[in-house]
Amino acid sequence: MPIVTQPLPLPRRFGPAELDRLTAMVEQRSLFYWQGPQTGALGVEFRKHYPFKHIFPCSSGSASLHIAVASLRLKPGDEIIVSPITDMGSVIGIIYQQGVPVFTDLDPRTYNMDPEHIRRAITPKTRAIMAVHLTGNPCDMTAINAIAREHGLAVIEDCAQSWGARHQGIPVGLMGDLGCYSFNDFKHVSCGDGGIVGTNRDDLGAGLSKWGDKCYDRVTGARDPADLAPNYRMSEPLAAIAAAQLTKLDHIVAQRGRNGARLTTALADVPGVLPPVTRPGDFHSYWFYMFRLDLPKLRLNRDEFAAALRAEGVTANPGYLPMPVYRYQVFRHHNFFGGTWPARLLGATTMDYTQVHCPVAEAILNESITLPINEAMDDGYIDQVAAAIRHVAKLAAR
Repeated sequence: MPIVTQPLPLPRRFGPAELDRLTAMVEQRSLFYWQGPQTGALGVEFRKHYPFKHIFPCSSGSASLHIAVASLRLKPGDEIIVSPITDMGSVIGIIYQQGVPVFTDLDPRTYNMDPEHIRRAITPKTRAIMAVHLTGNPCDMTAINAIAREHGLAVIEDCAQSWGARHQGIPVGLMGDLGCYSFNDFKHVSCGDGGIVGTNRDDLGAGLSKWGDKCYDRVTGARDPADLAPNYRMSEPLAAIAAAQLTKLDHIVAQRGRNGARLTTALADVPGVLPPVTRPGDFHSYWFYMFRLDLPKLRLNRDEFAAALRAEGVTANPGYLPMPVYRYQVFRHHNFFGGTWPARLLGATTMDYTQVHCPVAEAILNESITLPINEAMDDGYIDQVAAAIRHVAKLAAR
């Protein structure tokens, strides 16, 4: 009989709160975002958690990051330092703005960007650092901001996986120059697909909405765009659901954080298992749970260990991404625009992604196991998962 006897607990994500806002939305005369009541309500709910002076709700987390990058007005060949373990959405906007993603290695236990590797990656072309708070674990924003100030760089926080996470008591997203969030269907809170970007810098925030709305000026109604910008607007139905979801955020995050911390504590002394590390004073909001294997201490490889966990009733997957982003085909072949990379062809950069190698990031992906974690799980379920991991590790020990 497997150790985990309960089926995977799943929360009910949508209900009366979303229906109430959708009902109100259906009675509106317009579903356009500008001065829409649902978009306004979303701003109110969002600022309860993230009190930005300037915000722009948009169509996805990827869109929020593209808007943030565009607001920096990159020149061709300008560089942004970013994690090699992230979603493509982190880097799409950089490429579209003719910038250059510079991938730098990670801390082996937090899975986030290592400040010392960031420092080594800075060149005269570096314009910004994109801090990706992977799996809900906050980056070391104290160190990253210190490096940014020293070199005059902007900081974009990719908070797509880290709703509710905090660095030294401060919500992620509020410490950099721009914070970017995702309402994708698989995130802590969701409207299917959506995002939001915020900043407290007036020089970036004054025109923030233009970068997601074709560079139109909605205040004056003028249609004489000064820059090229995409259409990343969020509609009122999506805003209605996102606003309702944010009323549940505190509960969702508190329970996920509690469950993740409980599992980490239970795995602290298991031979061959390396649970994630959260720095003292930080709060991990656990979008999912990822731990590494100390393979020299085990007779099983990563895939075999995951299979053994599944046999014990654990919903376990080997790895996370199949490879670091720089090894994707599009990067290996520099196939960004019609099979070419204009920034490289024109001499604005000499970057060659076939030569990029981040050994810690590659080791993390080769040695990790991922588990779902959510707010519907109780202590009993978490304890059963921990017991199953402990059991498999004991049997696999050399």
